[in-house]
Amino acid sequence: MPVAGVLRQVVGQMLGSPACGCWTSAPLARFLSTSPRQIAADANFHSASFSGTEQPRVLITGGLGQLGVGLANFLRKRFGKDNVILSDIRKPPDHIFHSGPFIYSDILDYKNLREIVVNNRITWLFHYSALLSAVGEANVSLARAVNITGLHNVLDVAAEHSLRLFVPSTIGAFGPTSPRNPTPDLCIQRPRTIYGVSKVHAELMGEYYHYRYGLDFRCLRYPGIISSDSQPGGGTTDYAVQIFHDAIKNGKFECNLKSNTRLPMMYIDDCLRATLEVMEAPAESLSMRTYNVNAMSFTPEDLAQELLKHIPEFQITYKVDSVRQAIADSWPMNFDDSNARKDWGWKHDFDLPELVTTMLNFHGSDTRVAQAN
Repeated sequence: MPVAGVLRQVVGQMLGSPACGCWTSAPLARFLSTSPRQIAADANFHSASFSGTEQPRVLITGGLGQLGVGLANFLRKRFGKDNVILSDIRKPPDHIFHSGPFIYSDILDYKNLREIVVNNRITWLFHYSALLSAVGEANVSLARAVNITGLHNVLDVAAEHSLRLFVPSTIGAFGPTSPRNPTPDLCIQRPRTIYGVSKVHAELMGEYYHYRYGLDFRCLRYPGIISSDSQPGGGTTDYAVQIFHDAIKNGKFECNLKSNTRLPMMYIDDCLRATLEVMEAPAESLSMRTYNVNAMSFTPEDLAQELLKHIPEFQITYKVDSVRQAIADSWPMNFDDSNARKDWGWKHDFDLPELVTTMLNFHGSDTRVAQAN
């Protein structure tokens, strides 16, 4: 099949996928083109500074994914509702649309992205548009377009307009040859997924733009993020979200990873706070552009045992997905985030017991928990 036909087929398969948050109906040429801008060789960009009383004007791309809505709510409490714009290419639910500013933004359309930044006087940009690990492996061409070409557009817009740019990275940026327990900030990175490769690319491109053009680029490598108010989005660590839905609804869960698969994890409240803290950190306190952040590390069996304390009838079974298991086996078992704790004072709040109690309470299991107690 010609390349054009393959890409149309891949894009068609992604329509309506909750894991993407960034599908586009842009012409095919956009998928195959390089960055539409050429930055002059002698360009010198410097991030805009603002006083302590001046609030940043924030844009969040890929905002209808797992983290975007929570981040928007979190930042609006800090900076005011009208100063934080959520964006995506999908139509938002009513409650999200009416909770604060929302606009259409296609990261593969540079002109559209640039207009948004200029017209809304954006100073901070959080770039969350990406295809996650398992979904990306099923749609490599689309993942390459969204995760890499989209990133190039964002980097160019941020550099041109002196934005402070945050791009999340992931445990998936490491590979089977990386040290796994613990994994330091700086070590060999040879991921074997398009998602991981695109995140290493983002880390290095952001660092390059910082040193070459003065772009204020900041990045955190997230562990698996567990959120109480979102559905799993196609990631390898998403079993740790689905297990709560199934435990409460059915009292049982079928896990697609082995029982002893240890991965670093974090509750979303810690994730959002870490993101804001690194963005607010004085530039002189940052010794690097990309940091590991961590909170806890557990296996499916560890999580199941903690759930049993609240739901004694809970049962877990295992039907291993070979693709997800191979991905998990190449990822860190634990993160060394000592540099984040030293440089800008990172400290997590949620360990495994607090995580489980919070998730169960959020999902309305008070009656079940009371019966167990």
